Amino acid sequence: MDKKNRKAIIAGNWKMNKTATEAGLLLDDLIPLVEYAGCEVVVCVPFTDLKTAVDKCAGTNLHVGAQNVHFEKSGAYTGEISADMLVDLGVEYVVIGHSERRQYFAETDETVNKRTRAALAAGLKPIICVGESLTQREQGVTEELVRLQVKVALLGVSAEELKNVVIAYEPIWAIGTGRTATADQAEEVCAAIRKVVGELYGEDAAKALTVQYGGSMNAGNAAELLSKPDVDGGLIGGASLKADQFAVIVKAAAEG
Repeated sequence: MDKKNRKAIIAGNWKMNKTATEAGLLLDDLIPLVEYAGCEVVVCVPFTDLKTAVDKCAGTNLHVGAQNVHFEKSGAYTGEISADMLVDLGVEYVVIGHSERRQYFAETDETVNKRTRAALAAGLKPIICVGESLTQREQGVTEELVRLQVKVALLGVSAEELKNVVIAYEPIWAIGTGRTATADQAEEVCAAIRKVVGELYGEDAAKALTVQYGGSMNAGNAAELLSKPDVDGGLIGGASLKADQFAVIVKAAAEG
């Protein structure tokens, strides 16, 4: 499929790193390095860094994302953050269903769907994460599992809303482990994601969908991964905390 039909997006997932002060310094380093990026660049920062990031990125080509969102608009949910709160700050994107949220904080396919719908209703752009464990890959159920995750995540999402959705393939076995899926493995699953979206919404919608790869993409392997026809960008972990390395990935996406 022709990549010209869709937008390349490189999003940095800072995870639980950087104080607000440190975030400001990192963004000061990053902004000039990606000023002329040929793709969309997003920084997904901790809740405490969002105001700093929104202020720093104002007037630049960087977009700001959060790392999670609750599915209720308000209420007795101590420690949670609603979509309206994020929008009011000026946040544009939000990561939903990251494997670390699923693994450590009991998120499920169903809560991923609820968060996705809440985000879209408020005007946020969700980056929905899907992916398999090493055991599941070895059992040969990767495609079936990812298809299920995508289908449940998109329940109740309209074709019009889908235009604001990004899906990130994040093999759990390759996150924070230093292991990376081969470019062919990444392409195979990203293509399967696009296929199931095509079954749900039609071929045109599938062609327009941005599908990222997010398993330990770094400055050294980004170009090969992003050269694949169905890999439209990356959800970057550790490498997003180093401005020079992140800039290399952004450049590779623009050339991919």
